[in-house]
Amino acid sequence: QLQLVESGGGLVQAGGSLRLSCAASGSIFSMHTMAWYRQAPGKPRELVARIGIAGVANYTDVVKGRFTISREHADNTMYLQMNGLKPEDTGVYYCNYKDLVSRNEYWGQGTQVTVSS
Repeated sequence: QLQLVESGGGLVQAGGSLRLSCAASGSIFSMHTMAWYRQAPGKPRELVARIGIAGVANYTDVVKGRFTISREHADNTMYLQMNGLKPEDTGVYYCNYKDLVSRNEYWGQGTQVTVSS
């Protein structure tokens, strides 16, 4: 089993910054990816950024140049540095872990990010 716990959300003004953290514990295998998703009110959950075990990162177009995903293998923690926040970045941000062998997926409980204009 795997547990994911997010932290770092909050209320920030447009143009501000936040850093989200996702701490993973439990059965972590080598062949996996981790990612951040978000869900705005009334909208489907969408991928924000994904990072592989080798550190290769992918971003959705609307956050490129503003958000940076990273991870620390030593303590199994993933981060999302969010700069230049916009009101449309508001939503609940979820941490995701996907095992590439078993195809099992795990989700954190989510952390709220609210950007005021």
